[in-house]
Amino acid sequence: MKTAETESPEEAMRRVTEDIILRAIKLGKRKGRDIYISKAARGEGVPVSTLDPRTGEGKKRLDAFLTPVRRRYTFHGLGDPEETNAINWRLLNLPTWRRVFVQIQVGISFFLKGTPLKNRLYRSMGAHIGRNVEIMQMAWLDHYRPELIFVGDNTLLGAFTRITVHAYEGRGRFSYGLVEIGRNCTIGAGTGIGPIIIEDNVRTLPGSTLSPYLARIRSGSVVGFDPPNVRQPDTGPAPTESGPS
Repeated sequence: MKTAETESPEEAMRRVTEDIILRAIKLGKRKGRDIYISKAARGEGVPVSTLDPRTGEGKKRLDAFLTPVRRRYTFHGLGDPEETNAINWRLLNLPTWRRVFVQIQVGISFFLKGTPLKNRLYRSMGAHIGRNVEIMQMAWLDHYRPELIFVGDNTLLGAFTRITVHAYEGRGRFSYGLVEIGRNCTIGAGTGIGPIIIEDNVRTLPGSTLSPYLARIRSGSVVGFDPPNVRQPDTGPAPTESGPS
């Protein structure tokens, strides 16, 4: 069995997707709803009931659907909030006990300084954190599915950085995807990151928002905004000196 240290992003994505599909099949039967998974944000989707890995035909269809593994998937068909048989999208993610446990872990880590202890805490949640990574105070790594987060060696995540692997789009539709941050990166304070590939040696300036605007950032890039032009106010002609009368 793959461990967190050896698992590839594609393997993590497949494992997470299979797990969510199984929970969707169970909840769909209980609530009498057809739930769909799509490779595109607004795609028609495939009924999860046809992708059950516990059956021979379902496993074949699931293997075909996940070949190749995409970086992002969307589930829909959960129903509008006020429908009597609507399914809360959070229930598809994790069992209640693990959801609560991970939320507590994230809450604790939120206030910890960037120490090896903090890295070990995130690894215990399933996040793939490299060696000598520094995660500053108030940085937030998504508790939805931490195992979809990969951070390379010698990378700094500045204070108030936000890494999000999921997005709820309303009316019973949500998506999730992989976040990969390479080695020797400096993620400036307050950077917002969604599903993306950030290659090695990338620097982001404080307050940058990367996703959904960028899908990949090439190695060695600096991401941010040019400083605004400063235009001095027009104060009129300089005053003239006048001697004593």
